[in-house]
Amino acid sequence: SLQNDSVVAGGGAIEMELSKFLRDYSRTIPGKQQLLIGAYAKALEIIPRQLCDNAGFDATNILNKLRAK
Repeated sequence: SLQNDSVVAGGGAIEMELSKFLRDYSRTIPGKQQLLIGAYAKALEIIPRQLCDNAGFDATNILNKLRAK
C-alpha cells in the first residue's frame, strides 16, 4: 500500500510536462503531423511509467494522477 502519494519534482516530471505540452499542441495541427506529435508525446510517458514500475507503484494510477495535476 502506498503511504505517501504526493507528487515530487523529478522522477519523470519533465517528461510528463513535455508530454502534456506536445499533446495540447498536437490538437492544433491538422493531418498526419497531429498523429506524429501525439505519438511522440505518448512515448515520453514511458520514462515515468518505467520509474513507477521499478519503484513498485501502480504506474497507471500514478500517471493518471500526474496528468490530472
